[in-house]
Amino acid sequence: MNPNNFRLFLEVAELGSFTKVAAQRQTVQSHISRQISELEAACGGALFRRTGRGVVLTDLGQHIETRVRNWVRDTDQLLAAIRTDAGEPMGEVKLGILPSAAHPLMTRLYQRLKADFPKIKLNIREGQGGELDALLDTGSVDMAILFRYQKPASPDEHLLATVGTYLVSRVGDALTRHETVDFNKLEGLRLVLPRRPAHWRSVLDETARGKGFTLQAEVEADSLRVQKELVAHTDHLYSLLGPFSIADELRSGRLQAARIVNPDCRRHVTLSLPKQGQLTAASKIVARLLRDTVEGWGNQLSQLE
Repeated sequence: MNPNNFRLFLEVAELGSFTKVAAQRQTVQSHISRQISELEAACGGALFRRTGRGVVLTDLGQHIETRVRNWVRDTDQLLAAIRTDAGEPMGEVKLGILPSAAHPLMTRLYQRLKADFPKIKLNIREGQGGELDALLDTGSVDMAILFRYQKPASPDEHLLATVGTYLVSRVGDALTRHETVDFNKLEGLRLVLPRRPAHWRSVLDETARGKGFTLQAEVEADSLRVQKELVAHTDHLYSLLGPFSIADELRSGRLQAARIVNPDCRRHVTLSLPKQGQLTAASKIVARLLRDTVEGWGNQLSQLE
């Protein structure tokens, strides 16, 4: 049954006259009478009794009036809520991220969404560069934060930050005591490196070959935590990591690091969007908040203290 028919029923019950309702609705009395007759037929009985002064509710009409009034009120509230929701961004946004972007960037993103766009939900998946590219290409994620080794020029990629690479060691190591270390010093070092065929591993291997030596992988591991824990607990074992992935350990004094130079092996952190298909309103908001947050942090993936 149409709620509008019962709105008319309630209006007639309150005014007690088809004529008054017709005048209020700027229509003819016969139109109101016909609609009420159709409603009575649908309900299976008369809802109004005609009198010389207008109409009054029958026993059936009185029986359903309160229930109908509550139903119409609830329906109006539901429609109002739907209209409100129609203007409010909502939905799930699937986001692929590098491990180093997990915190505090994702924490801040969640907090901003919860405060301003509570109906947008995050679905966060962590992975390495090639894996994130594949997830983006297959539509498994709506966008991804990943490393590029050249500054992005495509409109589908937005530069978030540019970072160097650090030789990371246990605290007290002589090689990482200074601010920088030459890439040539990596020759002969025992290293914890990402597993092949990671793109970053290929870049490091090719850079070393260009210098005339081969990097010595003591351990291969994709997990940042594994890399950092091995280095933190082993003398003369090193890893090659970005600044955001070791920021907490450097502040707490658990690790020591020197920036690699000659070359500096710079990487570009980008927000990559699908090459095909339209972004949802929710995805556009998440992308904007990510860019605004990183820019507000001075184009860093963490807030400088």
